[in-house]
Formats: sequence, C-alpha cells, structure tokens
Amino acid sequence: MKILGIETSCDECSASLVSCEPGGAVQVLSLATYSQVKIHMPYGGVVPEIASRNHLETVNDMIDQALVTRDIDAIAVTNRPGLVGALLVGVSAAKALAYALDKPLVPVHHLEGHAASVYLDERENHPRRQIQLPMLLAIVSGGHTNLYCVQEPPERWPMDFLKQSLVGRSRDDAAGEAFDKTAKILGFPYPGGIWIDKMAKNGDPQAYSLPRALPQKATFDFSFSGLKTAVSLVAEKLKKEGRLEAEIPNLCASLQEAIVDAIMSKVVLAAREYRCKSLAVVGGVAANSRLRYRLDTEWKIMGLEQPPHFPKLTYCTDNAAMIAAAGAFRMIQGHCLRGTEFLTLNAIANPEE
Repeated sequence: MKILGIETSCDECSASLVSCEPGGAVQVLSLATYSQVKIHMPYGGVVPEIASRNHLETVNDMIDQALVTRDIDAIAVTNRPGLVGALLVGVSAAKALAYALDKPLVPVHHLEGHAASVYLDERENHPRRQIQLPMLLAIVSGGHTNLYCVQEPPERWPMDFLKQSLVGRSRDDAAGEAFDKTAKILGFPYPGGIWIDKMAKNGDPQAYSLPRALPQKATFDFSFSGLKTAVSLVAEKLKKEGRLEAEIPNLCASLQEAIVDAIMSKVVLAAREYRCKSLAVVGGVAANSRLRYRLDTEWKIMGLEQPPHFPKLTYCTDNAAMIAAAGAFRMIQGHCLRGTEFLTLNAIANPEE
C-alpha cells in the first residue's frame, strides 16, 4: 500500500510517498519539504498570513516532487491542529487530488503524525520493529510537550488515541517555545533552539541556576513559563557588567540543561509509574543533542528494557512522511473518507474542536 502524505500545518510545506506492508512496516519512498525558516526569520517567529501564502506557492511543487510514481492507494493530509490558513492549503490540495484520482482520503491529527514518526523507515530486521509495549511516548516540539502511555502498536491505535493515552502535558509554553523565546532574548535568530544547542556545547551547564518548575512527583505535567523571566534577568545583569557576550556559552548551556532537566524528570516519573518497557521521543526538540545524550545514558534508571527510540533527524521536524505513515496505519484499520465523503473535510486550528 502506497500513501501520499501532505503537511502544511505551520511553516513547512511537505509532501511524501510511503509504502506500508500488511504487518505495519513503513518505508519512505520520497520526501520533499520546503522550509519557510528564512522567510520568517526577520520577524522572529512564524507570521500566519505569510506562511499560508507561501504554502499556496509551493504545495504543488512539493507534491510533484514526492510523486515518484502515480501508483498510489490513498492520500493523507494534516487537517488539525495548526494555523488554519496554512492547514486549508494542504486540505484543499489533498481533497482536489483525491477527487481527481478517485482515491480515499485520510485526515490526520498533526500530533498523531509525530507519534507515527518513530516507525518511519522500518524494516523487519530494524531495531524499531522490536519496540516493546507499553511505551512512553514524549512529543516534544515547538507547540507541544506531551507524554503518552502507548499500549498498542500503531496499526491498532484507537481513534481517540491521543486523548486516551495522554498522561502529562505542558501547562503553558512548550519546550520548543522555551528554547525559541529565550534564544530571542539572547539575540539569536529564529528558530532559536538550534543556536542554543550549538552554543551550549562550549558552555558549563552548571554556571547559572535557572528554575525547574513543577518539581512535584504527583504530576507529570510541565511548565516553562518562569524560565524566560529568569534568563532575561541574568542576561540584563551580564549586559550591564559587560560580560554577556563572553558568558553566552555558559548561559546557553545552563538554559538548555534547565529545559532538559524538566523533561527528564517527568519522563523518569511517568516511565516508572506506568511501568513502561520502552521510550520514544519525537518532535523538533527530539533533535536536541543534550536531550538525546541524557536519554541515551540514563535510560536504565527509568526501568526501561531497551534504549530510547528517536526518529531520524529529518523526521523530527514537521514533515509529510510522518503524516503519510499515520494515514497508512488508519488505512489498515479501514478509517478513511471515500467518494464524496471528504468534500466536507475542513481544517481545524483547535485540536479540541
């Protein structure tokens, strides 16, 4: 089964073709992604109107590049959550293509796509084929920091999988937002997480004491709201003393450690509480080198039976391969829109609607 995926929820316009075997093994056949990072960089963040217009200009090219064969069985598209104008571009393109080719259409929740990304490029002899359940799934991105206890393989996920398995979430900013907003305070361009990671490699993570919110063991929720203020105050003090530039590596390392510590503490608690045998970390922040190192070296203290699973770096940020994979798993279950059913499919900005 070959599935064409389309992703336009924010600032990446992406199309991908994947094949999925009856047992659920997924192989990426093509992936074309246009990143709008340079377009939004002057504004320090994503401008929704600019994002939507750029998707209109690039979506057809991405689809053409991804369609390495016209022999496809279905189309999957992100229809929630995200920037509504951006989502509408992808949904409209997918509906038109499904109608023209007379193919079923699978609407995909963006976070379910991230959840499916850990299974991309699966092979029968690939270590990820042996993911043991229950699995603690951490979706750590620019918009979300959520923990899920996954009890079933992806081809058996219930339709309310995200609600049913959720065990923890950020009460305010997501981890990716914390990276980007504090990076902006320090004068780094958007997106800031990459710069923090890079500068932190030459710094001392213990140089500055920064807050770790919600230390209570009774909750698996996250909070990063106080971090921005703390970094701002330290940066202002260093600037007045004329030491900010020299201390940037130490401040970045301390900031990164505070965010990673906050993630690690809740991951450890949740993994033990739900007696998880494995851990998967997906989303843009899953590309952070410090988080990967900490998890790779500390997974045994969580009681896990195998090292943590990460998607390839290509699949950490928003991409259509993960959407196609999630669509393939839903197709295996028979959940899709056929004929004229998908003509009323809409883009939904709020995941709760």
